[in-house]
Amino acid sequence: MQDHNYINKNNLLLEIKGLKKKFGGLIAVSDFSLYLKKSELRGLIGPNGAGKTTVFNLITGFYKPNNGKILFKGIDITGESPDRRVNRGIGRTFQEIRMQKHVKVIDEIKVAFFQHIKYNFFDVIFQTSDYTNEEKKITEKSIEIMDFLGIANLANQIAEDLPFPLQRKVSIARALALKPELLLLDEPASGLNPKETKELIELIYKIKEKFNLTIIIIEHDMTFVMTICDDIIAMNEGNIIGRGTPKEIQNNKRVIEAYLGGIS
Repeated sequence: MQDHNYINKNNLLLEIKGLKKKFGGLIAVSDFSLYLKKSELRGLIGPNGAGKTTVFNLITGFYKPNNGKILFKGIDITGESPDRRVNRGIGRTFQEIRMQKHVKVIDEIKVAFFQHIKYNFFDVIFQTSDYTNEEKKITEKSIEIMDFLGIANLANQIAEDLPFPLQRKVSIARALALKPELLLLDEPASGLNPKETKELIELIYKIKEKFNLTIIIIEHDMTFVMTICDDIIAMNEGNIIGRGTPKEIQNNKRVIEAYLGGIS
């Protein structure tokens, strides 16, 4: 299925062509194509097992496709490692929040600056000025991100002990510390109540504007997706079954039959 709304490639950030991923005899993703322009906010929806997170894992390099290509800013990154893709400007959060044990919030975020660190092992051992100056900058940048997300007061608390909604913000802060141009959010509204979900929508809008991001969101909360996304791709059993605006997706018969349950 051609993504006919995005055939003008002059301003493309991400281009995916005919992506396919198999696990043994199971086809998790089949012929997935996507054209994503800078500053877009795209939704990726579908029932469990539809292939959404597999697509994220392919974009970020955790999986290698059996077929197809992934281009980021016009460069073929299909065979590149996850860390190389991070360095190019691709960041993500995970469906299951992963916090290190006994680690403070600020340290969870500081570690995400690893690819920008300018000091070496010698500097660390001898506590050189390069090390102390760089650590100061990283700490300041981490606090700036936390302050923007409203969690600066949690800097010295243990991240794994925080309530779920606050851990979600920490995970977003870590992703922002990677300085991405493309941010992939995997079910960011999962486990949130309606008030928290509304606050998250407002926060994502602010993040997008402040950090000049292009965003793809996987989400099961249909109200969340229909509210926040400019455009949506619907998947089922590894295949794309619909693309379009929220209104077009809400009126797509294949989508309704698959998982929207008649939402209009």
